Amino acid sequence: MELPSSHPRGIAIFSGGSAANALVNVFNQVAEGQGPLSYVIPISDNGGSTSEIIRFFGGPGIGDLRSRLVRLIPDDVNDPERHAIRAFFNHRLLSNAQDAKLEWLDIVEARHELWQDISSPKRELIRSFLNLLNLELVKRARPNSVFSFQNASVGNLFLTGARLFCGSLESSIYLLSSICCIPSNISVLPSINTNFTHHICAGLANGDTLPGQNSISHPSVDPAPTATTSAIPSPSIDPRSQWLTPTLPVIRLDPQPLNIPLTHRPSTPSNEPDETETADTIEDANLPGSLPTLRKQYITFSKTHEPGDSDLPARIERIWYINPYGQEIRPAANTKIIEAIANAECIVYSIGSLYTSIIPSLILRGVGDAIARRAITARKVLILNGTIDRESGPSTTPFTAMDFINAIARACLESSGVYGRHAEVTELRRYVTQLIYVEGEGTPKVDKEALAKAGIEGVRVYGRKAKAGEKGSYFDEGALKQALQALMGKRDGRYSGHMRRNTLLS
Repeated sequence: MELPSSHPRGIAIFSGGSAANALVNVFNQVAEGQGPLSYVIPISDNGGSTSEIIRFFGGPGIGDLRSRLVRLIPDDVNDPERHAIRAFFNHRLLSNAQDAKLEWLDIVEARHELWQDISSPKRELIRSFLNLLNLELVKRARPNSVFSFQNASVGNLFLTGARLFCGSLESSIYLLSSICCIPSNISVLPSINTNFTHHICAGLANGDTLPGQNSISHPSVDPAPTATTSAIPSPSIDPRSQWLTPTLPVIRLDPQPLNIPLTHRPSTPSNEPDETETADTIEDANLPGSLPTLRKQYITFSKTHEPGDSDLPARIERIWYINPYGQEIRPAANTKIIEAIANAECIVYSIGSLYTSIIPSLILRGVGDAIARRAITARKVLILNGTIDRESGPSTTPFTAMDFINAIARACLESSGVYGRHAEVTELRRYVTQLIYVEGEGTPKVDKEALAKAGIEGVRVYGRKAKAGEKGSYFDEGALKQALQALMGKRDGRYSGHMRRNTLLS
């Protein structure tokens, strides 16, 4: 591992996919002349077309990685190939499964109009990995399990083919970065460098657990039976071990008494196979006996959130990683993330889903200590969401700014092996030193006195109101850029006082 320089100048950004993509231009501009810019992206997604890739091939959730890589393609009005490559890797196949399969064949056989304006060397390079994937699709097909191309992302399929060929997630990212001409100072880092699937689980304040990222962040349009989760406490973990002991409770698949391991539970007399047994008859990439809710297709789901319509029954208290059987595990972070933090002048927690985009990267072993070790001169900036979503609700008791900060601090503590408690007020500044936020209807409330008590600097920036019929506010790119530059010392003389106020109007 490389030692940090005496004067770190890099920027490390913790984010997910789509939400933070809106701020990529801001981050890239702020990083100009600063040093390396690292985007830390979780690999725990199991929804959308990613769920079908995981079911059929296994491997990490790559949708957010692909989304960020393609978003980072430099704009050049004089280079039509870059626009064509962006359109190609962002393209989704048709929503009808059979039509989507025919469209896929048009792509791999180079007949599709998407290939127009892509040079022949890049076309044939890309096609080689798509054809490799196509061969794997045919090899792994079974009478009871064929791949569904419905709404599949071409970019996700390319990354999967490259990963299977190279045997390396980071090599496939490097290949796509090269094709997309991403600047050499910008890195997209998977939170875990792995060829295996890693799932997360949420523990709610009422004792329920939700296994799998999709069940946490997206209400299913066509819900399928899932694990019974009522009245199950979040499992405790021995910090000295990566695995739960066999006697600890795991997620229930049937209404049996608690504290009885699944392997020791009496079977219920029935002529009907249970859901796990039914799932085990399907030949795919999932291990026998794994949780059925982690094995399903979630190709169609809703990304919209209407207050009250898709609320969780209680607040999320904690996120942890689970193995395919529902037991808690403690994966280590990608070592390149630790290096990026050590060499960062500024650490940013970007906008996005708090518990599925940010915290899955923070709870990994090594991350909390790395953030806490950064000198007090390093900026640790939370860019507060401009609205309340499913994960920061329910709408009757929405998260405040301090709730966001406490959740980040608790995740970092658990990364360091400290469980079962929230961070003390005096500890919060080890993980968050500045808060950038917008005000308006539907935005999280900011308690300035609580911020001051924790020693956290608040910077209010003006934003744009949400569209008609929506609540919340959007960050103005110019205002956010100015605020970040000020915090990093580029414009130190512009502001004074503990609570800064950015007056740039949108």
